[in-house]
Amino acid sequence: MKKQHIPGLPHLFARALDGQGTAAGDTAPARMAIALSGGLDSSALLHLAHDYAQTHQIALYAFHIHHGLSAHADDWLAHCARSCADLGITFEARRVELAGQEKSGTEAAARKSRYAALGALCREHEVTLLLTAHHLDDQAETVLLQLLRGSGPAGLSGMDAANAAPELLANPALVMARPLLSASRKQLAAYVAEHGIVHINDESNDDPRFARNALRHQVMPALARAFPGFQERFARSAQHAQSAQRLLTELAEQDLAASLDGECLDVAKLRAMSTDRSYNLLRHWFAVRGLRMPTTAWLTEMLAQLVEARDHAQVLVTHPDCHVRRYRDRLYLTPKLAELSGTREDEFDQTPGTAFRWNGEAELAFPAYGGVLYFDAVDAAPEADPEVSPVAGLDADWLREQALVIEFRKGGERLKPADNRPTRALKYHYQALNIPAWERARLPVVSAGKQLLFAAGIGMDCHLLRQDGGKRLQLRWVAK
Repeated sequence: MKKQHIPGLPHLFARALDGQGTAAGDTAPARMAIALSGGLDSSALLHLAHDYAQTHQIALYAFHIHHGLSAHADDWLAHCARSCADLGITFEARRVELAGQEKSGTEAAARKSRYAALGALCREHEVTLLLTAHHLDDQAETVLLQLLRGSGPAGLSGMDAANAAPELLANPALVMARPLLSASRKQLAAYVAEHGIVHINDESNDDPRFARNALRHQVMPALARAFPGFQERFARSAQHAQSAQRLLTELAEQDLAASLDGECLDVAKLRAMSTDRSYNLLRHWFAVRGLRMPTTAWLTEMLAQLVEARDHAQVLVTHPDCHVRRYRDRLYLTPKLAELSGTREDEFDQTPGTAFRWNGEAELAFPAYGGVLYFDAVDAAPEADPEVSPVAGLDADWLREQALVIEFRKGGERLKPADNRPTRALKYHYQALNIPAWERARLPVVSAGKQLLFAAGIGMDCHLLRQDGGKRLQLRWVAK
């Protein structure tokens, strides 16, 4: 029986890669790599990429990630090495251990570890283009999975033909392309059969406990019988969703630029938007900050608490990756910080702080207070310009003799920042400097006896500062 000939697949592959170069405004890359599992799809990709690389004089690499999840993993690695040796392709494998699978599951943890390892291998070999074997059926499965999860346009967009994914690949210089995205699994199987390409079978791909496998073996065949060619229609829907998502992103970028005040959002600007538009802006804000996408239910609750609260309310909403806070009609995304052992239980806690001596060090670390206290020598007035006053500071000899204390404020502390300015409570200074309450709680003060010398976030008290004499010091706090 004459073998079936599939002339379109190499042409389709070449057209996709040529288009990738055109989109980037570049000629073909000097080096490219493929992600090689040894299965049918990536084995077809290996041979297609090999022919293309030879024609275009491109150095080709094949990278295999060994998860160790299967008893056959060592055999698969050996198979991939042999396949590359037969074709004269540079091959390298990387063994990985799964982390975080208790939270995300084995499938997600393996994916995360695999892509991070692929990104590292590309970086080590100075490869800027990584090819994967995702195809038309994979795209259909992805769209259907996202639909079953209740995803919006971003999820229903499926996979791009090419994209940079630095958060996944840990490699900002790397582009990941999917040149087989318009080819069906049937086409790939025919190509492999025609060329006698040997490949392995990963038994985990037959395990229906994984959602994608359940779709692949149970749902997709039923769809194919009832709706032949549904994969192409799913792919078109994904393209429509991608177009819609691009418009939503463009709108969100404009809204974010109009609503940002430094790194926070103006609540009044957010309140003036429609609910859908504010959701779109907030999702984009989270994406820009590299945070996990909140659910619609969470966004609804957040808006109710943060935006609809009374004027000047200080509200906190907890997100898995951060805190969302409101202060002076601004929304802030703040990190979840570890508790500090120097923190007081409440405002009435009078536990003494940490006593210490200064013995001439340039800096002293105080982990219980979350940072480092620096002792900066201040410059004298330039001799060439006697009209310039020297910078005031604490007398270093005097400071050596003092029993110093660092602590978080108890309440009632007052500071005079300069001779021509009044003594005010620290709370007044924090408010004047627009320092939010949650930051104040992590800003220590330094005292000598009953005299406040320094308050982090505000500066030095002027009472003991001098401009004459020997070495003078200014204190400075840096959170770590």
